[in-house]
This record gives sequence, C-alpha cells and structure tokens, in this order.
Amino acid sequence: MSSNSTDDDACAKDDNLCIVLVHMQAVIIVPTLLLLGTLVTLLAVCIRRYCPEEKRTQVSALQRYHSSTHKHKQRNSQRHQLQGIDAPPGINPLEHEELPMSVQEVQQTVVPTLDSVPQVSTERQQGASFGQVTALPQSFSINPDKATSLYRARMNNRDVVLRVLKERANSGEKQHFLGFASFVSGLGPHPFLPELLGVVSVQPPPMMMVEELQHRDLLGYLWRCRQDNLGVESSCDMTEKRIFSMAEQVASALDYLHSQRCIHGNVGARSVLVGGDLTAKLWGLGSAYRRTTQAASPGEGEEKDMRKWQAPEVLSRRGISPSSDVWSFGILLYEMVTLGDPPFAKIIETELLQHLQRGKHLKRPTGCSNSLYAIIRACCHWRPEQRLPTSELIRTLHEEEKSANGRTVLRAEPMDIENYLREAGYAGAYNYTVL
Repeated sequence: MSSNSTDDDACAKDDNLCIVLVHMQAVIIVPTLLLLGTLVTLLAVCIRRYCPEEKRTQVSALQRYHSSTHKHKQRNSQRHQLQGIDAPPGINPLEHEELPMSVQEVQQTVVPTLDSVPQVSTERQQGASFGQVTALPQSFSINPDKATSLYRARMNNRDVVLRVLKERANSGEKQHFLGFASFVSGLGPHPFLPELLGVVSVQPPPMMMVEELQHRDLLGYLWRCRQDNLGVESSCDMTEKRIFSMAEQVASALDYLHSQRCIHGNVGARSVLVGGDLTAKLWGLGSAYRRTTQAASPGEGEEKDMRKWQAPEVLSRRGISPSSDVWSFGILLYEMVTLGDPPFAKIIETELLQHLQRGKHLKRPTGCSNSLYAIIRACCHWRPEQRLPTSELIRTLHEEEKSANGRTVLRAEPMDIENYLREAGYAGAYNYTVL
C-alpha cells in the first residue's frame, strides 16, 4: 500500500486541514519552486535581451579591474628586477612607480638670470627622501634647456642634481628626455663619468638624478683659480702636475666611451665636472646622444657654439671620429694650462678652418712646459691618423705626471665674461653643466 494511502487513512475523511498538511509538499511547495524558477529564467532572458550594453559594460569594468590589480601586484613582486631606464643596475633609490611628494613654495632667493625657475622644498613621504630642492645656480649667463629645469638637492645624504622635465613639455620633448636617460644608463658606470643615481620615467614628473660634484664645471673652477698671490683656498691652486692628473682622468673616461662606440663630440672644460677631491669627470653627453638619433650628413648637427674646439674634419663637415675627440682634448689641455682662456682667441670662428689649413696651430701658452705642449701638439695634428690614440694618451699623461712641477701655481688675470664669449665664438648662451 502506498505512503499516500497510509497518510490519507491517518486523517478523518472530514478533516480537511489534516489532508492539506499531508499533501502540502506535492501540491504547494514543488509547484511554487517550479514557478519561481520559471520567473527567474524569464527575468534573465529579458535582461540579456533588452539590457546587453549595461551587462557588457559591467563585465568589461570588472575585467579591467582584475587586470589592473594583477599588473600592480606583478610590478610590486618584480620591483627588485627593474633595469635600465627605470632603475640602473643595482640602484633603485626612488622606486619610480610610487613617488609621493609634498611640495611647498619657499622664499625666492634665486639669482636674477633664473627668476623664472621656482625654488621649492620637496620631501618624499616614504623610502628615500629629498632634502631641500633649489634651482641650480649657474656660472654665467646660461639659457637652460626650454623643456627641462635643473635643481640641486640632497638625497640619501648625498648631493645630487635633478634634471626635471617641465609639465608643459610636448611628447617629442618627453621622448627625447627619456631617450637621453636611457642612453646615459646604457653607457654603464665609470669612475670618471658622473654617476647616474636613478631615473623617474613613469610617475610624473620625469627626472634624472645625477651626482653633484662640489666644484661643478672645470671652466668655472679654472676661472676661480685666476687669483693673485694673496689668493684664496689652496684647493683652487692649479699646477702642471694637477693638470696631468685631471687630464688623465678625463682621457680615461674618453677611452671608455670610445670602447662603447660612443663619440663624445663636446670635449672641453665646460663639459668636465670637478669633485671636492679634485677628481675630474667627463659629462656633456647631449651631443653624443643627438648623434645617435639624427640621421644627419657628416658634420651636421655639431654644436655651432663650440667650433673652436672642433677638429678640422668636423669643421669641413667630413665626419667625426674618435680622433676628433682627441683634437678637442688637446684644446682642453690648452684651457687648463691657461686657466680658461678661449682657444684661437684672435681668430674669428668662421675663419678658423682656413687658419688651420695654412698650417697654423695653437701657440704655446706662457708657463706651459715643453712636455705638456708636445702633448697638445700631438693631439692637434691636422691628419686624424697622426693624433695620439686615447690609450697612448693615457700612458703619456701618467708618465709625465711623475716628473711634472707640482709647486709652481699658475696665475692669470680675472676673466672678463663678455670678452670670453666673444673670443670663444659663442653664438648664444650655452648650458654646459647638465645636458
């Protein structure tokens, strides 16, 4: 006998409430569930049919959220592996994706030539922090790069120079800025190249951090050495022995760049930086980078402001080579022994090539020894193949330093800036500190 019959027998024939309770599951609950299921299915079909755009938008937003979250976690997990432009090998002081800063304006104390550059105090809220950030002072009338601002700061108890891309820079200027940063990073470290401490490339503002050298550019340092016998600090005393020492350091950096297939193209006292211990480091790599990005004819694109430092083949647009840097290095030696005199001061820059074609050359400066002048002449041969290779140049400088005069201090009259700019052949102001 079935269970339903058993249940029916349990109830009196006139007890309707008992009969309903017995048959409630089969008669009420199951049909109700089926009806609800049908309604839910119909609602889903209607939503899918009549609201497809909203549905896809929600799904797309959810996918983007999960994708963004995944990428953020991946960046955090691989932060120690960042290389190249985002973090030079072994160095990542700023962790560029996250650069929280608080910036407050402080009292303006910038020199008049830089009154358009705000002086700010910037601090990071976590990790490595900047100390005071101030506009980088210049040696004489210099027009900074229109797309960048230069600041000096303290970072991790170290003096640094910040090269910051301006907010109004266009996409081409940003590409150039980051390309130059990548170029410098790719050269790798060298003891006589300023150290690249980091690059902020993703989180605005884009910036480069380079070590600051206490005495800044060599040209300004040489001019400060132009003192009388009542002179100033002994660290500013330039002797021939010191010339050989500093020149050897620059030649070492130049030899390294050539080994990296990089022609500097801008060698001169303005592109050498001097540390507190009088270590000389070669900088001014803007010309070298532009040469890698511009498909120019031989000699095109070289700085017009530095014609008196350029080798004859560059002046005649026959091309540039490592030997062209050696010629400019000879001019650098002339600058050092004269405490910053402009080369070929009496010659108009447009007539310099003809002057050299007639067999003329730099005259021996007063107080320049035979050995130093011989090196200048060996660097400034008309024919590139006759100039000293950098390896031989380093060896010669090292040997001559051993017997050089380290007692006699070189002296000269204070420099007239306007006269220098005219005799050096500058077409306009030139930024030689950080390019």
